[in-house]
Amino acid sequence: EEIMETNLIYVNTHDDQEEAAALINKYNIIAVPVVDNDMRMVGIVTVDDAIDVIEEEATEDISIMMGIAPSEETYFGTTAWQHAKSRIPWLLFLMLSATLSGIALGKFEHAIAIMPILNTFVPMLTGTGGNCGSQSSTLIIRGLATDEIEFRDIFKAVRKEVAVSLMVGAMLAIVNGIRIMLMYSGDFMLAVTLGITIICTVMLAKVIGCCLPLVAKKIGLDPALMAAPLITTLVDTGTIILYFTIATKIFGI
Repeated sequence: EEIMETNLIYVNTHDDQEEAAALINKYNIIAVPVVDNDMRMVGIVTVDDAIDVIEEEATEDISIMMGIAPSEETYFGTTAWQHAKSRIPWLLFLMLSATLSGIALGKFEHAIAIMPILNTFVPMLTGTGGNCGSQSSTLIIRGLATDEIEFRDIFKAVRKEVAVSLMVGAMLAIVNGIRIMLMYSGDFMLAVTLGITIICTVMLAKVIGCCLPLVAKKIGLDPALMAAPLITTLVDTGTIILYFTIATKIFGI
């Protein structure tokens, strides 16, 4: 009793294999005991097992983040039809959900008709927003995978992403403003419009990219589901609404 170790690290037979791998990684141990509901030891999970699990889970997360159904087969070991079948559902969903962007654009037809030049900046703004959202979601998903971030940290994470977005957005706005002034005969109001939109877009994208994986984890979904494809679709719609709302207010159209 005096020499026995009572603070044991173990997993239950019903625990997810990822939890066992996470414990081995967290405590730098070579094996973790597996116990049943009566706390009787029924086996062990070794570090070799953990490496296989980590590789498997990482591959699965990467596939989900890119909108592809996970597969245990290798790339060349999977037929073209199986590849297509694993990608079609997400692509269909994203294609149909992208109609939201079209609907948003339709709401501002009068502004585009009066100032057609506004439409030329939509790809740049939506692309920037999608990239910013993807960066944030990737970091948050990674933090969730390593147990560095939990749902209770959501407000802390949002504050950090807002601070980052202000710095990133300001830099992008300044560089783009200089470009606008040089390319469009010193059109200061256009530069200001795009500058404000970029800052707002970056902030929106980073907050969405930060929050969605945390919310997914909280409700029991795989955070990787809330990665690049879905976030890009949501940010695109939000960016278009922000852009034309700001433009119509500034130019009075």
